[in-house]
Amino acid sequence: MLCEGCMERDNVSTGATMEFILLGFSELLHLRVLLFFIFLIVHLVTLAGNTMIFMAVVMEPSRPPMLFFLGQLSAVELCYTLVIVPKALLSLAVGSSPISMMGCATQMHFFLALGGAECFLLAAMAYDRYVAVCQPLRYAALMGEGLCLRLALACALGAFAVALGLTVAVFRLPFCQPLRIDHFFCDVPAVLSLACTRGYAAELALLAACVLLLLLPFLLILASYLCIAVALSGVTSPVGRGKAFSTCISHLAIALLHYGCATFIYIRPKSSYSPAQDKVVSLVYTNVTPLMYPLIYSLRNKEIRGILRKMLRRKKIGELG
Repeated sequence: MLCEGCMERDNVSTGATMEFILLGFSELLHLRVLLFFIFLIVHLVTLAGNTMIFMAVVMEPSRPPMLFFLGQLSAVELCYTLVIVPKALLSLAVGSSPISMMGCATQMHFFLALGGAECFLLAAMAYDRYVAVCQPLRYAALMGEGLCLRLALACALGAFAVALGLTVAVFRLPFCQPLRIDHFFCDVPAVLSLACTRGYAAELALLAACVLLLLLPFLLILASYLCIAVALSGVTSPVGRGKAFSTCISHLAIALLHYGCATFIYIRPKSSYSPAQDKVVSLVYTNVTPLMYPLIYSLRNKEIRGILRKMLRRKKIGELG
């Protein structure tokens, strides 16, 4: 059923060959060149940082579980930024850009799948910290290589399945002309704002995806850190408590960044959609937070710092040789 006001627009589109127009930052024409170079530099630094951490983890022969998950997280961040940022840079370079329905759906699916995989990985990392702090004597037995591989695979497949279901639900809707997406990529709220339906089927699908990709992992992270807090309350040594806390602070900082932005964007009704606010927050979680992850881990994680130092020493020896 068509919504009120849709008859005043051109018509309703449901064909697979239709095109959307990504408006991007068309309202900031006077800042386009400056924004392009800022985003390009941030993107290149983000790629370099995540690639460096991923390569450091891959080249390390003995990888503890936290290091293994960190390598997976860096790989997800690399793909995540490559799905979104190049199209955003293109919109800054040429202005509004068309994208086919299939291209838009593909971008949305991979964005959701990679973001969901990151949520699940953060939950797996929280469980790893729980075992390390609360059951240190059983850590090696509980967090074996086989379990880590199964957790990583479950994170990827689970996020892929949920993202596929939500993407299908969104693109089964009829869309009102003109098909202008006031965003720099095909984000779910931006595309849903073009839908010509009164029903709540797509919003229910979005709510279900938020429960599976955001709420459940967040509750697991919260439960893990509550258990860690209870365990640390019984530690009388300030040194021991500080050491245990330092192993968790990097992961906790990244979890708060990721879930703070995602909650603002997705856990709210369609009626409160604000393109300007969403673009600003999206800029943060697609450009700033992926840049901060390598910085946080390289500064806080002793193992990463040690591996990076070894890589630099090998490079210096190779140059001298």
